Amino acid sequence: MDKKQKYDELVAEIASVIEGETSITARYASIGCLLSQAFSPRFFWTGFYEVDPLKPKELVVGPYQGTLGCLRIPFGRGVCGTVAASGDSLIVSDVHAFKGHIACDSATNSEIVVPVFRKDGSLAAVLDVDSTEFDAFDEVDRIGLERICGLIFAE
Repeated sequence: MDKKQKYDELVAEIASVIEGETSITARYASIGCLLSQAFSPRFFWTGFYEVDPLKPKELVVGPYQGTLGCLRIPFGRGVCGTVAASGDSLIVSDVHAFKGHIACDSATNSEIVVPVFRKDGSLAAVLDVDSTEFDAFDEVDRIGLERICGLIFAE
C-alpha cells in the first residue's frame, strides 16, 4: 500500500474513532496514537502542542507519543512556533539547518508541523511529527495530515 492510500485509510479510521467524542484531549490522544502506530518507525515523535488559553501566544505540550517533548514553545520560535504564528503547514527536511530550531530531542532530523483550527478559524493547536530520518516528509504527508487535523473540530 502506498503512503497516500495509507492516509486515506487513516482518515476514515480516525473519523470513525473520534465520531461523537466531545473531549478534544481524547481526540488529540487517539489521533497521535493512530498516526504513530501507522507510520512507526518513521514517525519518531507524534503529538500536539495546544495554544495555552492563559498565555495565547504560547504553545503547551498536549497528548503525544514519543520521548519527552518541550513543555512550552512561544509563537514564532522553532518549527512549531513558526507554524503557530503563520497558520501554514511547514516541512523541514533538516531541522539542524532551520534557524531557531528548538531541539527537544537531539535524535530528530526532520519535522512536519500542521496547524489545527477551530470551526471559527482560530488556532487551537499544532500537530508536530518528528523523524530520525532526514527528509522524511513530503507533500503527501502534508496533505494527509492536514486532512486528519481537519477532522478534529469538524463535528
